[in-house]
Amino acid sequence: MVNKNNAISNKNSWDFSSAADYPSWRTEKLRQASELAKETLILPIEDIANLNSEERDEIYNRCEISNAVLYRDMAHEVAPELISSRLRQFANSLGLRIAEKHRSAGNDGIVSLQESESAGKKGYIPYSKRPINWHTDGYYNGPDQKIRAMVLHCTRAAEKGGKNQLLDPEIAYIRLHDANPEYITALSHPQAMTIPENDEGNGKIRPVSIGPVFAIDPQTGKLEMRYTARTRSIAWREDAITAEAVAFLTELLASDDPFIQTIQMQSGIGVLCNNSLHNRTGFDADMTKPSERLMMRVRFHNRVQGR
Repeated sequence: MVNKNNAISNKNSWDFSSAADYPSWRTEKLRQASELAKETLILPIEDIANLNSEERDEIYNRCEISNAVLYRDMAHEVAPELISSRLRQFANSLGLRIAEKHRSAGNDGIVSLQESESAGKKGYIPYSKRPINWHTDGYYNGPDQKIRAMVLHCTRAAEKGGKNQLLDPEIAYIRLHDANPEYITALSHPQAMTIPENDEGNGKIRPVSIGPVFAIDPQTGKLEMRYTARTRSIAWREDAITAEAVAFLTELLASDDPFIQTIQMQSGIGVLCNNSLHNRTGFDADMTKPSERLMMRVRFHNRVQGR
């Protein structure tokens, strides 16, 4: 278990008002992230619907250090409706009570992600076997609908493939800043990334979304990241330094950076994160039969705050 006294205090960590602030924060961030990487990758939890104090503290600590925790629900259920209820109990016990109103969510705010040919889902990559490139969730949302945390829980695993990778946005920030501090300035511009409007096929139009990649939440002082590696239906601010920054980030996410975590999702395994960068490989390539893979996701407009 991670020593709870070692977790980074980020209250004012993004107020780099002196020349020494960033280097000292960077050193401590990488030190603690390196120590956490030596721990067991997947945290066993006896019952996600009934966390004990030690489990809750460990979740808070890992999220404070790396913005994510991979867990295994030892009391894993197989019935999706039971898992849905237990996931909400899990989220509620951690202060995540603001569920996103997604068009595919059930009454409890849970979205079932599985291969589907149904209207409203067909053609969208999360409901297919295709790989999903690097992104943060809700990158197309407006500023008043930001996604700051999510739970992604595996109910049924793919027969083959379906690996996920995760990267802490704060590590991405460090890599970009170390390469060129102007990259951070460019990606923090309020018009850095534009997602055009989209016809969602249900009579609703998702409006255009314009905003930065990196921003600081004024309520919590925490770093937020909004990003997608898609190359279509996206427009980047047209200047040389933004193009360089985007190219560097693309290379970083394709690299073997030691802080990129790779996990093969199995039944009962899940990730809780403060909207970390993540992707997914393709799975179950046989097109003659549907995949049984079922992931359950709930997204929130607030984040894991901890103590």
